[in-house]
Amino acid sequence: QVQLVESGGGLVQPGGSLKLSCAASGFTFSSYCMGWFRQAPGKEREGVATIYTGSGSRFYADSVKGRFTISQPNGDNTLYLQMNSLKPVDTAMYYCAAALRNTGYCPLSPYVYNDWGQGTQVTVSS
Repeated sequence: QVQLVESGGGLVQPGGSLKLSCAASGFTFSSYCMGWFRQAPGKEREGVATIYTGSGSRFYADSVKGRFTISQPNGDNTLYLQMNSLKPVDTAMYYCAAALRNTGYCPLSPYVYNDWGQGTQVTVSS
């Protein structure tokens, strides 16, 4: 069975940085899309960044381009999200997710993903 466990969230001031981690087990990263998604209270869950681990192709929401970086180092069964220049609108519960996919494109739609972590809270506030 697939297991995803997020960590690294916390409280940070606007303009600050956080690095989220998602420890994955039960599958091979090279066979999957992996992604970070977030959900604020009262809002729909939205895709932040995804990566196709077979090729390293990355996809980002427009709202985070240039600020966030998704990565999965070779041989590391951990997915990362480096978040820089954080804004209050980035405040949300952040979830790691995975989906078996072989097209090389990893959608930002959360409906594509089957396996989810429990989430880690990110709060950006002064």
